[in-house]
Amino acid sequence: MKKTLLLLLCAVSLSVSAQTKQTFQYVQRDSALYLDVWTPANPRPDSACVVALFGGGFVIGNRDDEYQTTVAKVLTDRGFYVVSPDYRLGLKDSAMVKQYANLRGLRTLFQWTIDIATEDCAAVVAYLLQHADELGISKNRIVLTGCSAGAITVLQLDYCRANGLAQASVLPEGWMPAAVVPYAGAIMCKGKPKYKSAPAPTMLMHGMKDKIVNYKRYPPVLRHALYGAATVYKQQRRAGYDCWIVRFEGVGHEVASWLPGSVDLFCGFVEQVFAGRHSSLDATMTDSKLNPTKWTTMTVFDIYK
Repeated sequence: MKKTLLLLLCAVSLSVSAQTKQTFQYVQRDSALYLDVWTPANPRPDSACVVALFGGGFVIGNRDDEYQTTVAKVLTDRGFYVVSPDYRLGLKDSAMVKQYANLRGLRTLFQWTIDIATEDCAAVVAYLLQHADELGISKNRIVLTGCSAGAITVLQLDYCRANGLAQASVLPEGWMPAAVVPYAGAIMCKGKPKYKSAPAPTMLMHGMKDKIVNYKRYPPVLRHALYGAATVYKQQRRAGYDCWIVRFEGVGHEVASWLPGSVDLFCGFVEQVFAGRHSSLDATMTDSKLNPTKWTTMTVFDIYK
């Protein structure tokens, strides 16, 4: 009897664990790509979902690493469903990177790398929309966030969606993310980013000394470049769109992994968006728990040398 009871308790425990995190294949590329769905113990009444993309310079990273697990925990604690997906890492093959010896060649490689990651992110959203009822999430409450390369990808996806570009073509016409919150993100395009239709409400989080995903623009000598948070904010506000920027003073790429440390700010922005409030914010802040490290002095060359 005791043995039977123990087995039953184990079965219940495994069942609860399976409900907390489930894994699904969302697309087939050269290989299968998967996503993890984290279900909160106490979901929000609106069944809101956050899609969180890992960072790693499009070289390394995975959907269930320690940072992604931490992000999933802090957001599910707030009642959000959290989705952490794979995406293709175009710079993973170091031999291919070495073939592009000059700045223009590297620009072409980076554009392709960002494009395929963006296509995968769009496929993630398309999968969630198709399976929203069975997963229990709201189609109209999907927030996109990401760290570094993941931040570039989610910001690029919304840029492609708003401009009708091929990388976002699998998304249903008329759908848009509820909000986009990139941590050290940028948009890669020819000339400063412009929008044919409105971008999603966006909160840009960026270190002002970031030289890995440059705070303003990189490379400065080319028109076809990565445009960072300072430029994206200026362009969106100039066009009259709702946009927040939080500029972290005195630090660089450390901000890329600062979602757990800024979850109250993240949730405050999202709640305003969900409430239908139109607002803009330009804030410069410091945080005693966010201090300069090697990531403040490192440059993009230190990452890809």
